[in-house]
Amino acid sequence: MGAATDATGTSSSSTSLSPSILKKIILSYTYVAIWIFLSFTVIVYNKFILDKKLYDWPYPISLTLIHMGFCSSIAFLLVRVFHVVDLPSSMSPHLYLSSVVPIGALYSLSLWLSNSAYIYLSVSFIQMLKALMPVAVYSIGVLFRKDAFKSSTMANMLAISFGVAIAAFGEAKFNTWGVLLQLGAVAFEATRLVLIQILLTSKGINLNPITSLYYVAPCCFVFLLVPWVAVELPLLKENSTFHFDYFIFGTNSFCAFALNLAVFLLVGKTSALTMNVAGVVKDWLLIAFSWSVIKDTVTAVNLVGYGVAFMGVAYYNHSKLKALREKEAAERKEDEESGRLLDQIEGDETTRRNESEGG
Repeated sequence: MGAATDATGTSSSSTSLSPSILKKIILSYTYVAIWIFLSFTVIVYNKFILDKKLYDWPYPISLTLIHMGFCSSIAFLLVRVFHVVDLPSSMSPHLYLSSVVPIGALYSLSLWLSNSAYIYLSVSFIQMLKALMPVAVYSIGVLFRKDAFKSSTMANMLAISFGVAIAAFGEAKFNTWGVLLQLGAVAFEATRLVLIQILLTSKGINLNPITSLYYVAPCCFVFLLVPWVAVELPLLKENSTFHFDYFIFGTNSFCAFALNLAVFLLVGKTSALTMNVAGVVKDWLLIAFSWSVIKDTVTAVNLVGYGVAFMGVAYYNHSKLKALREKEAAERKEDEESGRLLDQIEGDETTRRNESEGG
């Protein structure tokens, strides 16, 4: 009877969560919720500003310039004035020109094209096209020899692409130019992510969002000035009725900056894989919002196609998690074997020392 009571007590104590673990779980879900909310807000806010049927300010380069100017200013204050974070000591002028400038150029192109796509495509369809991001990152990683080619992974990528193709076939308001803009944005963003690994991470330089914005945002601002002067500045001069709305563009820029901080919290406190999974949840929420609130048309073929792509992305994330766990298990096993070998060497030395002292 007493043994049964002890067993029950042990079982209940093992299944109950300690306060520290419970706190970590709650914080993790809080970071996920904050990131989803801010990412959701920035996407819908950008759509509201750029869509001709809503705020009717179809100037994506100008909007991106405002974001980069705001982020550059706040990052400068946080780094140079308030000293919230320290800059990496290894960042030399040569490294900045050879590594950060190309990344900044790709980021400016990615932001420009992705914001432009909101003028021509619905929010829901853009999220479906973004499911191609793992395909682009893997393909470019193989091209730059950062990832090894695997037929199983490529089959997974083809399944995702097939699902997106079905979704595109079922799109009620298909716009070729809008699709090309979004696909270009995905390609530039995927190249940027791969180059970050090659040019920065491989050299031991890890930038958090504040230092990333400190280095990259001014670079993006300069790159965007050229097409802005050539393309949008003449149009803005002709639009004499426009008056800069400090509340709209100020809050929009603040949300964009806060999103970068949320990325730092989510990846820093959980993992990049958690962010990928949370991104899938965010995409479904955006599709539902686009259909129910914005009244965008979402067809059954759209949902079937995105469902196929979603399953492909989910399997890809599962494969990455499995590979990560296997790598950690192998490293743990290697550490344990090294520890046992070290203990054995120390034991042999102690035995020899005792024998010599006894002799």
